[in-house]
Amino acid sequence: MQLDGLVPRRVSDLLAEQMRTEPVIALHGPRSVGKSTVLRGFAEAAGGSVIDLDDVEVREAIQGNLAASVRAGAPICIDEYQRVPDILDALKARLNREGSPPGTAIITGSTRQDALPATAQALTGRLHSLVIWPLSQGELEGVRENLLEALAGDADDVVSAVPSSSTTRPDYVDRVCSGGMPLALRRSASARARWFDDFVRASVERDAVELSRIRERQALADLLGHIAAQTGQLLNVAATAERVGTNRETTESHLRLLEDLFLAVRLPAWGKSLRSRVSAKPKVHVVDSGLAARLLRLTPEKVTGIDPTSLTDFGHLLETFVVGELRKQASWLDDPVTLGHWRTSDGAEVDLVIEYDDGRVVAFEVKASERASGKEFRGLAQLRDLLGERFIGGIMLTTGSRSYTYEDRLHVMPIDRLWTPVPV
Repeated sequence: MQLDGLVPRRVSDLLAEQMRTEPVIALHGPRSVGKSTVLRGFAEAAGGSVIDLDDVEVREAIQGNLAASVRAGAPICIDEYQRVPDILDALKARLNREGSPPGTAIITGSTRQDALPATAQALTGRLHSLVIWPLSQGELEGVRENLLEALAGDADDVVSAVPSSSTTRPDYVDRVCSGGMPLALRRSASARARWFDDFVRASVERDAVELSRIRERQALADLLGHIAAQTGQLLNVAATAERVGTNRETTESHLRLLEDLFLAVRLPAWGKSLRSRVSAKPKVHVVDSGLAARLLRLTPEKVTGIDPTSLTDFGHLLETFVVGELRKQASWLDDPVTLGHWRTSDGAEVDLVIEYDDGRVVAFEVKASERASGKEFRGLAQLRDLLGERFIGGIMLTTGSRSYTYEDRLHVMPIDRLWTPVPV
């Protein structure tokens, strides 16, 4: 898969909508994910300009004149604000004078706000944060995904509304190994591999060092590689520390750093109150399946072969891909949802549980095979029985071509239903 031209982002609509009510919007996400492009598009539509703090000359000019830089006009558009976090104090002073009117500023950063120094917390209570994730498959296809919205209504109707799939296994392999990083997708396969290598190097050698002043760059890079090998699996910090050769405290600190830089995402255990023997360990996912594939040195050619290790790795990559797509859709919903995984000590598990704000739940299990046997519904069935009426539906996502109902509120769908609009 190779990308040509600019891709409209769903987060742009959210940004425009929330600027009508929020004083400051912070747009966070991985480096090179498209934050600057979204910000420039908004500024252009609003007739404004962008203060690019990644530019050394702009940064030096701003540092010497912070108050004046945020004094006039609205919205103020600041790109990579973590380069000069003191600018947030100047912005806070303006909000204090003007009474925090909606639409005052948009700021972008490649680091989670709560990971920055105390001065970056200046706008607490006046700032609404949005995360821009890598491109979704729907964005790449130019369609509006609405599966999570539709499932909140009636899962049975969703199953009957979607047609058969024509997506082949090689198509899925290509999508998973390509990922959703815009600049990577603009390159050929060989150039994309070099881009991912440069991306990791810049994240570890510049962004991580600037954020925490760490010296163990190689240990951080090794941890990211280990996380890639564990993507879609339970995270055992103690075992990880032993594997990468650091102590547990350092490993936990480095893992938080990878999360702060949006390179890794922990998926917490969900439903611990449902039964006593539910796992409390999170799962871990690399933020982009294309990045994970490169870290594992997996190519479409390797994955479509018969090597058992590569096939197993693809199963974990596919889960990371699907969880990432659903995380993107969840971030666009009007009402907040909670994401987690569910696993019991006796082996029942569900890859992703999404709880809506009203307490209802939809659950997903991911299989790299074309068919799902009855025993593979064990986790979904147990969760359904425990939740009762709160359980909207359990979806088994496969690489097959048919959508059908297996039994009460348990369904099978092709994975590409994630980016096939559901008629409403």
